[in-house]
Amino acid sequence: MSKSISALVMEYFVAHPNEELRHGPVVDWVTKQWRKEHKEPPRDPWRAIRKLHQEGVLIKVDKGVYKYDPDAVTARELEDFTSEPKKEIFQKDGYRCVLCGRGREDGYEIHADHRIPKELGGKAEISNGQTLCSIHNFRKKTYKQTETGKKYFIGIFESAKAANDQELMEFCKQVLAVYERLGINDHIRWKL
Repeated sequence: MSKSISALVMEYFVAHPNEELRHGPVVDWVTKQWRKEHKEPPRDPWRAIRKLHQEGVLIKVDKGVYKYDPDAVTARELEDFTSEPKKEIFQKDGYRCVLCGRGREDGYEIHADHRIPKELGGKAEISNGQTLCSIHNFRKKTYKQTETGKKYFIGIFESAKAANDQELMEFCKQVLAVYERLGINDHIRWKL
């Protein structure tokens, strides 16, 4: 019986415990093993690596670098949004990205995103959901959470400014002032 892509990924990592491995060679090895029994190459082995990290089986050392430490496995159940909560999240956010305002009418795919990531214990609850366009959902995965947070508060500030909501504008200014005072993510610019 054929092994799954995840099983092949784990086979490779188990054979190299506590080694910091770039995902490229792992993907190459998995592809080679997979092709022994299948005509088509495996679909997205790197996603299997990422999912194993999210599940607490692999440790992410750096971008694209993972390791398997048998003593540090903290398996956790990941909660994905089902179709009904996704629909409610999209409705709550007006079917638009909460960071940039783009939506399907603008030609952008939208995603129901976990505010607190699944791998950090984020639940698949509407209160933990937000609508992101495909671009911002991808960027959130590569940005630090503080970068996403700063952009989020800039978006809230702009919305409050457009609505002339002085109280919310002041709140956002104070939050963003903390970013500036501490020099956090100062490459992300905003204006009053």
